[in-house]
Amino acid sequence: MKNLLAALVFVFGGTLVVNAQDTKPDPNAPEIVFEQEIHDFGTIDYSGDGTYAFKFTNTGKEPLLITDCKGSCGCTVPKWSKEPVTKGQSGYINVSYDTKRQGPFTKTVTVTSNAGKGMTKVSTIKGVVKSQEQTDDQTPIKKPSGMSPLENPGK
Repeated sequence: MKNLLAALVFVFGGTLVVNAQDTKPDPNAPEIVFEQEIHDFGTIDYSGDGTYAFKFTNTGKEPLLITDCKGSCGCTVPKWSKEPVTKGQSGYINVSYDTKRQGPFTKTVTVTSNAGKGMTKVSTIKGVVKSQEQTDDQTPIKKPSGMSPLENPGK
């Protein structure tokens, strides 16, 4: 029984290795090339515009089809066209970050397509979202010295 199992593993394992070696890249396959793969927003206002459009071009010969885009968390939402991008044409993947989350962030979007070299590409957005107080006042809040938070200086 052990010999039979070992023989089956050897035969099927060998077949997988041979098949893996026979696969050659398709010279006509579509290729996705991003204008830039990382976007730094810098400092953004709380609840400000956290949207960026990653531009890409199909440098291959066959039409490129984006099959899926996934943000690294629910605060990063990508949208893209479901239409094929023909040879030499460009497209966009619009990424929105929820800027009601203050502080520094680095998020990724994984793009899956029918491109020949590697089916996935990863794009990154990063930046810092100001606190709501900083955005409203345009300056950091400074508490008057010697006053408790419950005291009202106007009375």
